[in-house]
Amino acid sequence: MAAHCNSAPLSCKPWRNRGPRPVSTLLPARLSLLPRTPFIFHSDRLKLSTCRWDKGVSAVVSEESAVGSSSSGTDAFKLTYLEGNSWLWDVSGVRILVDPILVGNLDFGIPWLYDAAKKFIKNFKLSDLPQFDCLLITQSLDDHCHLKTLKPLSDMSPNLRVIATPNAKSLLDPLFGNVTYLEPGQESIVESSNGSKVRIQATAGPVLGPPWQRPENGYLVISPQGQLTLYYEPHCVYNKDFLEKKRADIVITPVIKQLLPNFTLVSGQEDAVQLAKLLDAKFIVPMKNGDLDSKGFLASIVRGEGTIESFKELLSKELPDAEVLEPTPGEPLQIPPP
Repeated sequence: MAAHCNSAPLSCKPWRNRGPRPVSTLLPARLSLLPRTPFIFHSDRLKLSTCRWDKGVSAVVSEESAVGSSSSGTDAFKLTYLEGNSWLWDVSGVRILVDPILVGNLDFGIPWLYDAAKKFIKNFKLSDLPQFDCLLITQSLDDHCHLKTLKPLSDMSPNLRVIATPNAKSLLDPLFGNVTYLEPGQESIVESSNGSKVRIQATAGPVLGPPWQRPENGYLVISPQGQLTLYYEPHCVYNKDFLEKKRADIVITPVIKQLLPNFTLVSGQEDAVQLAKLLDAKFIVPMKNGDLDSKGFLASIVRGEGTIESFKELLSKELPDAEVLEPTPGEPLQIPPP
Protein backbone atom coordinates (compact mmCIF):
# COMPACT_ATOMS: atom_id res chain seq x y z
CA MET A 1 0.00 0.00 0.00
CA ALA A 2 1.18 3.55 -0.69
CA ALA A 3 1.77 5.88 2.25
CA HIS A 4 2.61 9.56 2.41
CA CYS A 5 5.87 10.80 3.91
CA ASN A 6 7.89 13.98 3.85
CA SER A 7 10.21 14.43 0.89
CA ALA A 8 13.89 15.24 1.21
CA PRO A 9 14.91 18.60 -0.23
CA LEU A 10 16.37 18.40 -3.74
CA SER A 11 19.32 20.41 -4.97
CA CYS A 12 18.17 22.40 -7.98
CA LYS A 13 19.54 23.81 -11.14
CA PRO A 14 17.75 26.43 -13.25
CA TRP A 15 17.10 25.49 -16.81
CA ARG A 16 16.45 28.25 -19.04
CA ASN A 17 10.83 26.33 -30.26
CA ARG A 18 10.07 23.21 -32.89
CA GLY A 19 9.00 23.94 -36.35
CA PRO A 20 5.99 22.33 -37.97
CA ARG A 21 6.10 18.59 -38.56
CA PRO A 22 4.67 17.06 -41.75
CA VAL A 23 1.10 15.85 -41.36
CA SER A 24 2.21 12.47 -42.70
CA THR A 25 4.34 11.90 -39.60
CA LEU A 26 1.73 13.08 -37.13
CA LEU A 27 0.50 10.73 -34.46
CA PRO A 28 -1.27 12.82 -31.84
CA ALA A 29 -0.43 12.33 -28.18
CA ARG A 30 -3.40 11.57 -26.15
CA LEU A 31 -6.85 12.79 -25.32
CA SER A 32 -8.68 13.57 -22.13
CA LEU A 33 -10.39 10.74 -20.38
CA LEU A 34 -11.40 11.75 -16.85
CA PRO A 35 -11.87 15.42 -15.79
CA ARG A 36 -10.09 16.41 -12.59
CA THR A 37 -9.33 19.63 -10.74
CA PRO A 38 -6.16 21.24 -12.11
CA PHE A 39 -2.97 21.06 -10.06
CA ILE A 40 -1.13 24.38 -10.31
CA PHE A 41 2.52 24.89 -9.49
CA HIS A 42 3.16 27.67 -6.97
CA SER A 43 6.85 28.16 -6.29
CA ASP A 44 6.17 29.58 -2.84
CA ARG A 45 4.40 26.39 -1.77
CA LEU A 46 7.17 24.04 -2.77
CA LYS A 47 10.31 23.14 -0.86
CA LEU A 48 13.25 25.35 -1.73
CA SER A 49 16.88 24.39 -1.81
CA THR A 50 20.15 26.01 -2.78
CA CYS A 51 21.51 25.25 -6.19
CA ARG A 52 25.05 24.07 -6.60
CA TRP A 53 25.42 25.76 -9.97
CA ASP A 54 23.25 28.84 -10.08
CA LYS A 55 20.53 30.39 -7.93
CA GLY A 56 17.97 28.62 -5.78
CA VAL A 57 14.81 27.37 -7.45
CA SER A 58 11.83 25.36 -6.32
CA ALA A 59 11.79 21.59 -6.38
CA VAL A 60 9.22 19.89 -8.55
CA VAL A 61 7.24 18.30 -5.74
CA SER A 62 6.29 18.88 -2.15
CA GLU A 63 5.54 15.36 -0.93
CA GLU A 64 6.08 11.80 -2.05
CA SER A 65 4.39 8.41 -1.89
CA ALA A 66 6.44 5.50 -0.59
CA VAL A 67 5.70 1.88 -1.45
CA GLY A 68 6.65 -0.95 0.87
CA SER A 69 9.09 -0.69 3.74
CA SER A 70 12.47 0.97 3.85
CA SER A 71 15.57 -1.06 3.05
CA SER A 72 19.18 -0.85 4.03
CA GLY A 73 20.15 -1.00 0.35
CA THR A 74 20.69 2.20 -1.61
CA ASP A 75 18.82 1.12 -4.74
CA ALA A 76 15.46 2.85 -5.12
CA PHE A 77 13.32 4.46 -7.81
CA LYS A 78 11.53 7.76 -7.25
CA LEU A 79 9.13 8.36 -10.15
CA THR A 80 7.54 11.77 -10.70
CA TYR A 81 4.87 11.93 -13.39
CA LEU A 82 4.78 15.25 -15.27
CA GLU A 83 1.74 14.34 -17.42
CA GLY A 84 1.58 13.29 -21.05
CA ASN A 85 4.67 11.18 -21.70
CA SER A 86 6.88 13.23 -19.37
CA TRP A 87 8.65 11.90 -16.26
CA LEU A 88 11.41 12.74 -13.84
CA TRP A 89 13.07 9.63 -12.40
CA ASP A 90 15.50 9.56 -9.50
CA VAL A 91 17.35 6.23 -9.50
CA SER A 92 19.49 6.12 -6.36
CA GLY A 93 20.58 9.71 -6.94
CA VAL A 94 20.80 9.55 -10.75
CA ARG A 95 18.10 11.88 -12.09
CA ILE A 96 16.69 11.28 -15.56
CA LEU A 97 14.26 13.58 -17.38
CA VAL A 98 12.11 11.59 -19.83
CA ASP A 99 10.29 12.88 -22.94
CA PRO A 100 9.72 16.35 -21.43
CA ILE A 101 6.86 18.55 -22.59
CA LEU A 102 7.30 21.51 -20.25
CA VAL A 103 7.13 24.62 -22.44
CA GLY A 104 3.92 25.52 -24.26
CA ASN A 105 1.30 23.14 -25.62
CA LEU A 106 1.67 19.95 -27.60
CA ASP A 107 0.53 20.69 -31.16
CA PHE A 108 2.96 18.96 -33.57
CA GLY A 109 3.35 22.36 -35.25
CA ILE A 110 -0.25 22.09 -36.54
CA PRO A 111 -2.43 23.51 -33.75
CA TRP A 112 -5.57 23.65 -35.88
CA LEU A 113 -5.37 19.87 -36.23
CA TYR A 114 -4.34 19.03 -32.65
CA ASP A 115 -3.57 21.19 -29.64
CA ALA A 116 -3.24 19.83 -26.09
CA ALA A 117 -2.40 21.33 -22.71
CA LYS A 118 -1.70 19.65 -19.39
CA LYS A 119 -4.53 19.50 -16.87
CA PHE A 120 -2.79 19.48 -13.53
CA ILE A 121 0.76 20.83 -13.82
CA LYS A 122 0.22 24.42 -14.86
CA ASN A 123 2.38 27.56 -14.55
CA PHE A 124 5.42 25.30 -14.71
CA LYS A 125 8.83 26.81 -15.39
CA LEU A 126 11.93 24.96 -16.48
CA SER A 127 13.58 26.43 -13.41
CA ASP A 128 11.19 24.31 -11.31
CA LEU A 129 13.18 21.24 -12.36
CA PRO A 130 15.77 19.88 -9.95
CA GLN A 131 19.27 19.26 -11.23
CA PHE A 132 19.28 16.18 -13.45
CA ASP A 133 21.94 14.03 -15.06
CA CYS A 134 20.43 12.82 -18.33
CA LEU A 135 17.71 13.53 -20.85
CA LEU A 136 16.06 10.34 -22.17
CA ILE A 137 14.07 10.42 -25.45
CA THR A 138 11.99 7.42 -26.58
CA GLN A 139 10.59 8.62 -29.90
CA SER A 140 11.17 11.24 -32.57
CA LEU A 141 7.67 12.74 -32.70
CA ASP A 142 6.62 15.92 -30.93
CA ASP A 143 4.88 14.23 -27.99
CA HIS A 144 8.28 12.77 -26.98
CA CYS A 145 10.88 14.97 -28.66
CA HIS A 146 9.25 18.34 -27.98
CA LEU A 147 11.36 21.08 -29.50
CA LYS A 148 9.50 23.86 -27.70
CA THR A 149 10.97 22.36 -24.53
CA LEU A 150 14.27 21.02 -25.84
CA LYS A 151 15.41 24.25 -27.48
CA PRO A 152 15.49 26.27 -24.22
CA LEU A 153 17.05 23.30 -22.43
CA SER A 154 19.83 23.23 -24.99
CA ASP A 155 20.32 26.99 -24.67
CA MET A 156 20.91 26.49 -20.96
CA SER A 157 23.05 23.37 -21.24
CA PRO A 158 24.18 22.43 -24.76
CA ASN A 159 26.42 19.64 -23.36
CA LEU A 160 23.65 17.99 -21.36
CA ARG A 161 23.93 14.21 -21.50
CA VAL A 162 21.21 12.84 -23.82
CA ILE A 163 20.24 9.24 -24.63
CA ALA A 164 17.82 8.85 -27.52
CA THR A 165 16.44 6.87 -30.41
CA PRO A 166 18.49 7.30 -33.61
CA ASN A 167 15.24 8.41 -35.28
CA ALA A 168 15.59 11.74 -33.44
CA LYS A 169 19.15 12.42 -34.64
CA SER A 170 18.24 15.20 -37.10
CA LEU A 171 16.31 16.99 -34.33
CA LEU A 172 18.78 16.57 -31.46
CA ASP A 173 22.16 17.01 -33.17
CA PRO A 174 21.60 20.75 -33.80
CA LEU A 175 20.71 21.23 -30.11
CA PHE A 176 22.99 19.05 -27.99
CA GLY A 177 26.64 18.10 -28.23
CA ASN A 178 26.61 15.00 -26.01
CA VAL A 179 24.02 12.61 -27.46
CA THR A 180 24.21 8.82 -27.37
CA TYR A 181 21.90 7.12 -29.87
CA LEU A 182 20.94 3.58 -28.88
CA GLU A 183 19.62 0.88 -31.17
CA PRO A 184 17.55 -1.89 -29.51
CA GLY A 185 19.94 -4.10 -27.52
CA GLN A 186 22.55 -1.39 -27.06
CA GLU A 187 23.15 0.21 -23.66
CA SER A 188 24.86 3.12 -21.98
CA ILE A 189 25.84 4.16 -18.45
CA VAL A 190 24.67 7.38 -16.79
CA GLU A 191 26.68 8.59 -13.80
CA SER A 192 25.63 11.22 -11.27
CA SER A 193 27.90 13.66 -9.48
CA ASN A 194 27.78 11.43 -6.38
CA GLY A 195 29.24 8.51 -8.33
CA SER A 196 26.04 6.44 -8.68
CA LYS A 197 25.79 4.69 -12.05
CA VAL A 198 22.62 3.58 -13.82
CA ARG A 199 22.59 1.29 -16.85
CA ILE A 200 20.10 2.07 -19.65
CA GLN A 201 19.39 -0.51 -22.36
CA ALA A 202 17.26 0.27 -25.42
CA THR A 203 14.43 -2.04 -26.47
CA ALA A 204 12.31 -2.08 -29.63
CA GLY A 205 9.19 0.09 -29.52
CA PRO A 206 6.60 0.96 -32.19
CA VAL A 207 7.28 1.59 -35.88
CA LEU A 208 5.77 5.01 -36.62
CA GLY A 209 6.03 4.94 -40.36
CA PRO A 210 6.50 2.41 -43.18
CA PRO A 211 7.26 -1.17 -42.11
CA TRP A 212 10.92 -0.89 -43.06
CA GLN A 213 11.51 2.09 -40.78
CA ARG A 214 13.62 1.66 -37.65
CA PRO A 215 11.42 1.18 -34.56
CA GLU A 216 11.32 3.81 -31.85
CA ASN A 217 12.77 2.95 -28.43
CA GLY A 218 11.65 1.61 -25.11
CA TYR A 219 14.17 1.31 -22.28
CA LEU A 220 15.24 -0.93 -19.45
CA VAL A 221 16.74 1.09 -16.58
CA ILE A 222 18.86 -0.90 -14.11
CA SER A 223 19.61 0.54 -10.65
CA PRO A 224 23.23 0.91 -9.47
CA GLN A 225 23.34 -2.32 -7.44
CA GLY A 226 21.09 -4.22 -9.85
CA GLN A 227 18.37 -4.71 -7.23
CA LEU A 228 15.65 -3.06 -9.32
CA THR A 229 14.92 -2.81 -13.04
CA LEU A 230 12.36 -0.52 -14.65
CA TYR A 231 10.86 -0.96 -18.13
CA TYR A 232 9.34 1.99 -19.98
CA GLU A 233 7.70 2.28 -23.39
CA PRO A 234 4.93 4.88 -23.82
CA HIS A 235 2.76 3.13 -26.46
CA CYS A 236 2.56 -0.35 -24.91
CA VAL A 237 4.12 -1.70 -28.11
CA TYR A 238 6.97 -4.15 -27.65
CA ASN A 239 8.94 -6.94 -29.28
CA LYS A 240 7.99 -10.10 -27.40
CA ASP A 241 11.00 -12.07 -28.66
CA PHE A 242 13.37 -9.36 -27.42
CA LEU A 243 11.77 -9.10 -23.99
CA GLU A 244 11.05 -12.76 -23.24
CA LYS A 245 14.42 -13.25 -21.50
CA LYS A 246 14.25 -9.90 -19.68
CA ARG A 247 12.78 -9.14 -16.26
CA ALA A 248 11.58 -5.83 -14.82
CA ASP A 249 10.38 -5.17 -11.30
CA ILE A 250 8.63 -1.96 -12.39
CA VAL A 251 6.72 -1.49 -15.64
CA ILE A 252 5.53 1.96 -16.69
CA THR A 253 2.99 1.59 -19.48
CA PRO A 254 -0.29 2.96 -20.81
CA VAL A 255 -3.23 0.78 -19.79
CA ILE A 256 -6.04 2.69 -21.53
CA LYS A 257 -6.12 2.24 -25.29
CA GLN A 258 -6.31 5.25 -27.60
CA LEU A 259 -7.95 4.50 -30.90
CA LEU A 260 -8.49 6.24 -34.21
CA PRO A 261 -10.96 4.73 -36.69
CA ASN A 262 -9.27 1.50 -37.85
CA PHE A 263 -5.99 2.37 -36.14
CA THR A 264 -4.54 1.91 -32.64
CA LEU A 265 -2.50 4.91 -31.49
CA VAL A 266 -1.69 3.52 -28.05
CA SER A 267 -2.24 -0.01 -26.79
CA GLY A 268 -3.20 -1.05 -23.29
CA GLN A 269 -5.59 -3.28 -21.32
CA GLU A 270 -4.84 -6.93 -22.23
CA ASP A 271 -1.64 -5.90 -24.06
CA ALA A 272 -0.40 -4.18 -20.89
CA VAL A 273 -1.30 -7.26 -18.85
CA GLN A 274 0.69 -9.51 -21.18
CA LEU A 275 3.64 -7.09 -21.01
CA ALA A 276 3.62 -7.19 -17.21
CA LYS A 277 3.35 -10.97 -17.26
CA LEU A 278 6.18 -11.29 -19.79
CA LEU A 279 8.50 -9.22 -17.59
CA ASP A 280 7.25 -10.78 -14.33
CA ALA A 281 6.57 -7.29 -12.99
CA LYS A 282 5.98 -6.62 -9.29
CA PHE A 283 4.72 -3.07 -9.80
CA ILE A 284 2.79 -1.60 -12.74
CA VAL A 285 2.67 2.20 -12.95
CA PRO A 286 -0.10 3.16 -15.40
CA MET A 287 0.43 6.21 -17.59
CA LYS A 288 -2.46 8.53 -18.35
CA ASN A 289 -0.84 9.98 -21.44
CA GLY A 290 -4.26 10.61 -22.98
CA ASP A 291 -5.46 12.73 -20.05
CA LEU A 292 -4.87 16.16 -21.58
CA ASP A 293 -7.06 19.18 -22.39
CA SER A 294 -7.10 18.78 -26.17
CA LYS A 295 -8.88 20.31 -29.12
CA GLY A 296 -8.76 20.12 -32.91
CA PHE A 297 -10.03 17.65 -35.47
CA LEU A 298 -7.79 14.76 -34.43
CA ALA A 299 -8.78 15.19 -30.80
CA SER A 300 -12.42 14.85 -31.80
CA ILE A 301 -11.98 11.43 -33.41
CA VAL A 302 -9.68 9.70 -30.92
CA ARG A 303 -11.48 7.57 -28.34
CA GLY A 304 -10.27 5.78 -25.24
CA GLU A 305 -11.01 2.13 -24.51
CA GLY A 306 -10.85 0.58 -21.05
CA THR A 307 -10.16 2.00 -17.61
CA ILE A 308 -7.56 1.51 -14.90
CA GLU A 309 -10.13 -0.53 -12.97
CA SER A 310 -10.76 -2.87 -15.90
CA PHE A 311 -6.99 -3.24 -16.29
CA LYS A 312 -6.65 -4.17 -12.63
CA GLU A 313 -9.33 -6.82 -13.04
CA LEU A 314 -7.55 -8.32 -16.05
CA LEU A 315 -4.20 -8.19 -14.27
CA SER A 316 -5.50 -9.94 -11.15
CA LYS A 317 -6.31 -13.01 -13.22
CA GLU A 318 -2.90 -13.23 -14.89
CA LEU A 319 -0.50 -11.76 -12.32
CA PRO A 320 -2.34 -11.72 -8.97
CA ASP A 321 0.66 -10.69 -6.87
CA ALA A 322 1.46 -7.59 -8.94
CA GLU A 323 0.54 -4.20 -7.50
CA VAL A 324 -0.81 -1.27 -9.54
CA LEU A 325 0.58 2.08 -8.37
CA GLU A 326 -1.27 5.09 -9.78
CA PRO A 327 0.96 8.17 -9.94
CA THR A 328 -0.26 11.63 -8.96
CA PRO A 329 1.15 14.34 -11.26
CA GLY A 330 3.90 16.26 -9.52
CA GLU A 331 4.30 13.86 -6.57
CA PRO A 332 7.18 11.36 -6.48
CA LEU A 333 6.25 7.73 -6.13
CA GLN A 334 9.07 5.95 -4.31
CA ILE A 335 9.73 2.25 -4.85
CA PRO A 336 12.49 0.76 -2.65
CA PRO A 337 14.42 -2.46 -3.37
CA PRO A 338 13.02 -5.82 -2.23
